Amino acid sequence: MVKREKNLYNMYENCAFSGHRKVGTDLDKKLFARVVENLIIHKETKNFYCGMAMGFDLIAAETVIKLKKKYNVKLIACVPYIGQLNAFSATDKKKYERVLKKCDEVIVLSENYYNGCLHYRDRYMVDKSDVLICFLRENKGGTYYTVNYAKKNNVPVIEV
Repeated sequence: MVKREKNLYNMYENCAFSGHRKVGTDLDKKLFARVVENLIIHKETKNFYCGMAMGFDLIAAETVIKLKKKYNVKLIACVPYIGQLNAFSATDKKKYERVLKKCDEVIVLSENYYNGCLHYRDRYMVDKSDVLICFLRENKGGTYYTVNYAKKNNVPVIEV
């Protein structure tokens, strides 16, 4: 657990994303983009940490990439292990590779997959962040774990 000092000015320089791999029609992408843009404008958010998973993570990354054209922000890929994209469909592999090329920084946390490496990636991103934006629809799985970890560590959570 990371000890956090109180953010006296309520600025969120660093933001992490967490969400389900399966994203239905209940994610309003335009609203989500406005939430991210409002963090940039009103909370001076500069750095966005993305876990590079299928679904919400890649949608979040693409949103930041679009906003990079307008704002001076960074997209940081947090790859849990080398070969993460091997489990992706052909379409998702292309999207992953396209996103990865547009990241300002790529952090690879492990050379190999191991049991718990995804949770390690999630904790790493939360520990680096001042706020977490999540797409949470089930009280189980990695996103649920990440949201609870953020709350235990006093990291504000914005649900979209």
